[in-house]
Amino acid sequence: MKAKRVKRLDRREPLADNAARIVRVRLKEMRSFAPRALEPEDIGAQHDMRIAAKRLRYVLESTEFCLGRPAQTARRRARDLQDVLGELHDCDVMLPKVKGHLAELREADAAAVRERAGQASDLDPRLAARASHRTSYRGLEILIVYLQARRDLLFDRFRGFWIEQERAGTWDRLEQAVRRRLRAAKERHRAAARAEMARRELEAAERAEREAASRAANAAADLEAARRTVRGGIRRPGADREAPG
Repeated sequence: MKAKRVKRLDRREPLADNAARIVRVRLKEMRSFAPRALEPEDIGAQHDMRIAAKRLRYVLESTEFCLGRPAQTARRRARDLQDVLGELHDCDVMLPKVKGHLAELREADAAAVRERAGQASDLDPRLAARASHRTSYRGLEILIVYLQARRDLLFDRFRGFWIEQERAGTWDRLEQAVRRRLRAAKERHRAAARAEMARRELEAAERAEREAASRAANAAADLEAARRTVRGGIRRPGADREAPG
């Protein structure tokens, strides 16, 4: 089963924020198999849930300190879930193999008995009673019964365990811890955005103030230059008359 992709991971973000995003996806992934995995015959969903529980357990082993006690409890329960589903999976792997081996022995014995019958018009039952693998059948049949009964027992244990964890709120508390962490991260991002906006507004105001001061200084200089020009252009009465010889 291919793991679901975790979006919005950012190496610049705190470990706890990224851990919360990963845990959220892995937890949702594991719980998504519950409706089908609780059906005895759905071996595929049970196998997928086992893989998902293992992935959740691994990420919690590395990051549970970021999410507190709910993560510690969920990590232990994910390990227990993985264990019981692993034993269930072992039965699912062994049963077809044993049944297949038994079928092969029967086919081999049937072929051998038929060959020994030769051209007879009917089969002598004593030939089948002397089949080469006749002593193996009972042991394999007993093993099949054992594996099937053990699988049924393990499935009941798994289903009871899952229902117990749902009632205890193991997964819900972990999800709540994740939500709190991501909510805090979101608020922190909003605060950072507000701070950045305020910084830009302050810079713009300071820039505008400097520009206004510069314009005021230029205006003052222009005014002073104009006054000097005016003073230089005003002459005393008779200043243009010729001086007496």
